[in-house]
Order: sequence, then C-alpha cells, then structure tokens
Amino acid sequence: MNPTANTNLYSESKGFYKLSWLQRIGFGSGDLAQNLIYQTVSMYLLIFYTNVYGLPAEVAAIMFLIVRIVDVVWDPLVGAFVDKHNPKMGKYRSYLILGGIPLTGFAILCFWNGFSGSLLYAYITYVGLSMCYTLINVPYGALNASLTRDTDEITTLTSVRMFLANLGGLAVAYGIPAVVETLSPDGKINSSESGTAWFITMAIYAVVGLALLVFCYTQTKEKVVMDTKEMEKVRVSDLWVEFKRNRPLRILAFFFITAFAMMAVGNSAGSYYMIYNVHAPKMLPYFMALGSIPAFIFMPMVPAIKRWIGKKRMFYVFLTVAIAGMALLYVISVVPVLKAQIWLVFVAQFIKSTGVIVATGYMWALVPEVISYGEHAHGKRISGIVNALTGIFYKAGMALGGVVPGLVLAFVKFDKDNAVTQSPLAEQGILWLVAVIPALLLILAMFIISKYELEDEVIDKINREIEERHMES
Repeated sequence: MNPTANTNLYSESKGFYKLSWLQRIGFGSGDLAQNLIYQTVSMYLLIFYTNVYGLPAEVAAIMFLIVRIVDVVWDPLVGAFVDKHNPKMGKYRSYLILGGIPLTGFAILCFWNGFSGSLLYAYITYVGLSMCYTLINVPYGALNASLTRDTDEITTLTSVRMFLANLGGLAVAYGIPAVVETLSPDGKINSSESGTAWFITMAIYAVVGLALLVFCYTQTKEKVVMDTKEMEKVRVSDLWVEFKRNRPLRILAFFFITAFAMMAVGNSAGSYYMIYNVHAPKMLPYFMALGSIPAFIFMPMVPAIKRWIGKKRMFYVFLTVAIAGMALLYVISVVPVLKAQIWLVFVAQFIKSTGVIVATGYMWALVPEVISYGEHAHGKRISGIVNALTGIFYKAGMALGGVVPGLVLAFVKFDKDNAVTQSPLAEQGILWLVAVIPALLLILAMFIISKYELEDEVIDKINREIEERHMES
C-alpha cells in the first residue's frame, strides 16, 4: 500500500478527518440558511418595528435587551441538553430539522403587521424566534468541532462556511430591500404601507432557509464526540466552570461580544444612513451588498493568508483595514462635496467590509480550538456547552447592537414618522452608529485578541495527545 495512504488512514483513525467538497459546502449551507433568517432580523427588524410596525425606538431597544436576557438563561440549557443527549437523527445535526421548522414560522410572523403596534405580539414572536435560533445555532456550532480535529481542514471548512454565510448576507443585504421595494405599494421599505411586502419577503427567505438546513443535515455526520459515559456527567453548571478555567475561551468570548456588537450596530444603522444621511434610498441595496461582497474575494484566500502571516497577525491586519474604512466613511459623510459622490461612500463601505468579514469570519475557526483546549486540560469535550457560552456572548454583542442604535436614535430625537429627512443632530447620531461606535469597538477587539495564545502548532499537539489518550483507554 502507498505510504501516504497509510498515513492518511492513520490520521483519520485518530480523528484528523479530511472532508469532501460536497461535505464542506453542505456544512456551510447551514450558516447560509441561518443568515437568510437571522441577518434579516439583525439588519431590518429595528427599522421594521419603528417605521412599519409603529413601535417607538426606545421601546424596541428595551425589547431587544430583554430578549437577550432570556437568551442568557435559555442558551446554557440548550447547550447542556445537546451535550447530554444523542438523538437517532444525529447528536448535533438533528436540531437543524427539529429547530428549523419552528424557526421558519416565527421568522415569518416577526414581520407580519397584522397586530400593528402590539408590544405583546412583538415580544412573543421575537422571543420565539430567538429561542428557536439557539436550538439550531448551538448544535450547529458544535457540529463544526465534531467533523474533524485537523486544523487545516477546520480552516478550509471555516472559509467555506464564511463564504456561504456571506452569500446569505449578500442575499439579505441586497435582496431584502430590493424585494420589499418591488412589492411595496409606495416603493418604500420604511413606510406603514410596506407591511405586506415585508411579510411576503420574509416568507420567501425563511422557506429557502429551511430547505438549506435540510441540505446541511444530509451532508454532515458527527465523528469527534464525547463518549456516552462523559455525556451522563454533563451539567448546566459546566458552562460557568468551563468559562472560569478555560482562559482561551474567555478571551474568545469577549472578542465575540465586541465583534458582534460592532456588526449589529453598523448593520442596523445602515438603512437609516443611506436613507437619511446620504439621501439615496435607491442605493441602499448596493450599499448593504458591499457588506458581503468582499467575502467572495478574500475568504477563499484565508487559508493562504493564515499560512503566510499567522492567524494573530491576520486579525491585526484586517481589523486595522476595517477601522480605516470606517474612518474614511466618517470623513466622506461630514464633507458635503464628498458625500455627494456616492462612489466614495461605496469605496469606504467596501474597505470597511473587507476587514470586518475576514476578522469576524475567521474567529469561528477558534471555537474548535478552545473546545480541544478544555478537553485536553480537563477531560471533557463539551462542544454544546462551549457553543452555548459563545452563543451567549455572541447574542450579548447582538443585544448591544440592538439596544445602542435604539437608544441613540431616541437621544437624537429621531422622527420615525418622517420617511425622507431628519434633523442635523439625528443625522450625526446615525453617523456615529455607522462609523464611530463600530471603530471604537474594533479597537477594543484588537486588544482582546492580542491575548489569545493558541497557535496552530500548540493546537495540533493538544489534539494528538487527546487522540493518543483515547487509543490507550
């Protein structure tokens, strides 16, 4: 037999599996599916609530915060449940179906205007959507670490995943406003007349998302999981125990908070910025699309870039690029003659998005690393628990992203009844949300990631030692 083949078989027997491109694409389609739904919520639910549904900005902001508080309780329960059980349909992948069906329903109902202005209805549907999203997202995150221990394979898998996730982001960023405008009687996305258009658009996206979750289910299978004896020992309290004793996990968790807060603030403010600051609502789909387009250029290059400069330096470079793009966007927006040149706004958005996409996309490859670190140090491979914890911090960031824009808009006296213009103070507040606050959060994120110490050679050594332990036991 070929010596290389022997080596490959030995590696695979020790958990270092290589996946086919169909399997990689199948796994990545799960994030594409989730983005079609949750990115729509992240980008457009606030403007739907304020301008279409009729909620005051501060009321919507408080609701976003309360829903995230619910998540703090719910996510650990889901993580512990997932780690303790092994359904016949698959330990992690089964939830793509079990959670995907109700998620589809709640997503559609969130954008229904039938109970316009009802805070109770908004709470019920948004809480339901968030709980179902956790029921998919936590196991999906754990699914990544269950497919292989190979760091190069995980890098490739993450690149494919982020490529497809940003394809979903592009479909949401460009497609949602374009479809809503087409279906809306007045051609606007931010008027009460556009309610039915929002409902139909979300129904289309949610059903497509469900079909992609089914495809993800068919192409994935768990191979690296804890044994049955360890499953029985899992407790909800393991989440906090793991957080205290796993330093790389703590660092990654706080990076998640800052990164997702930055994205959520910028994404939710994008619609307001193009409508009220640039006064180019027809250009909104293109502006939002530029938030995803760089992924198709740079994400396939991530494995090579990481090999060239190392993963930590890669974070530094692309976080700096993102900050530079935000600074350029701010300068353009405060100089009237520059703001009138829409192509300059697009250039700044492209630069900003390039940095954000690579830095925040690759951070998902670090989750399997901190799972392996915890398993090596303490003997438990609690993938569900760890992903629940990262989910809490991810949603904490999203909560800030939902709360901060609402509170800032309330502070600057944003007029939700005016679909065309705002006061200079309100325009300045929107600009802070698009450029200044996200840039400050990225500076903080750069400091946090500087403390991360798990280089590839360290992780490879940890994974080899874990598999050797399993072979001996």
